Amino acid sequence: MKRNESSDGVLYLIATPIGNLEDITYRAVRILGEADMIASEDTRKAKILLDRYSIGNKKIISHHVQNEHKTLEYIIKEVKNGKKVALITEAGSPSISDPGFLLVREAVKNEIKIEIIPGVSALIFAAVACALPVEKFAFYGFLPPKQGARMRILSEIGNDEKTAFIFESPYRIIKLLTEIIEAIGPETDLVLVREATKMHEEIIRGKAAELHDILEKRVIKGEFVVCISNRSKLKEK
Repeated sequence: MKRNESSDGVLYLIATPIGNLEDITYRAVRILGEADMIASEDTRKAKILLDRYSIGNKKIISHHVQNEHKTLEYIIKEVKNGKKVALITEAGSPSISDPGFLLVREAVKNEIKIEIIPGVSALIFAAVACALPVEKFAFYGFLPPKQGARMRILSEIGNDEKTAFIFESPYRIIKLLTEIIEAIGPETDLVLVREATKMHEEIIRGKAAELHDILEKRVIKGEFVVCISNRSKLKEK
């Protein structure tokens, strides 16, 4: 189906820094400055970013997982009326474990012009930094809260040669490491990427049981990307 070209409206999906505010493209700054409206997962974080690059006088609306079913209708209407609307998340790329998918799907249905402004991603950062095989990999985002579903996913990872990437909060990282030990094994090769691009950025490598013991003795802050590889274990079978 051909897109309707009658409107000058555009929906921009813009990747924003995951920690260091310098990690934004010239194009992203320009588009944010030109946008008629910015839809943001966290309006406070959006204002910090806009202030950093002297982008003022912008209409900012809240668009997050709790309200996106409602706000997407308003956003679609504004774009169809000729507005340039930029979607940003709290950090990183829209749709990657963040709001974006529903809005993009609705924009496609309405034949709206969509432009992706790529940039930094915690997933890509971890894939580059982990030093594990990534010619093929699997991304699981944040695991579901229910124990049964979590263990099923980890068992699936344990039977796959692809390196797996999981997002986890500091509050559940010990629980996740315990589950990895149980579902995949204590000798599973892990890399924990913490606070990527921030002042206290840290990359910790080791076996699952070893890293569990290390973190259990620490005060844990900052979100993690957990990189899992059990390729050597599978080759031994």
